[in-house]
Amino acid sequence: MGKRAARKSRTSHTTSSRSLRVSAGFRSFVLDQLEPLGSIVAKAMFGGVGLYCGGVFFGLIARDVLYLKVDATNRGDYERAGSQPFRPYPERAGTMQYYAVPIGVLESANDLVRWARRSVDIAQKA
Repeated sequence: MGKRAARKSRTSHTTSSRSLRVSAGFRSFVLDQLEPLGSIVAKAMFGGVGLYCGGVFFGLIARDVLYLKVDATNRGDYERAGSQPFRPYPERAGTMQYYAVPIGVLESANDLVRWARRSVDIAQKA
């Protein structure tokens, strides 16, 4: 690989790792799965999508991953499932109080709505 190709590869990797872009298909899938939760508002947010229920910010979608709000009462569920916290910039230290939803939960509308309800409750109390 020549210097020019390596530079281009490094540049596009850096750019893509910083992008929070969400595909239309994944956004639509998540919103369909969350429909039983009630009226969800999805707002564009720095390339990602913020999720609101009753005006409360409870989740986000970034890089085609759904993250839900956590606190001490439910963080363990995510950690036991091997989920990782949301890091908007992987090369920087620090995380936010949102964890990736395990794939098994994401694929089950009933489970996802249950986990999302918990996150809405947590966000309302915060």
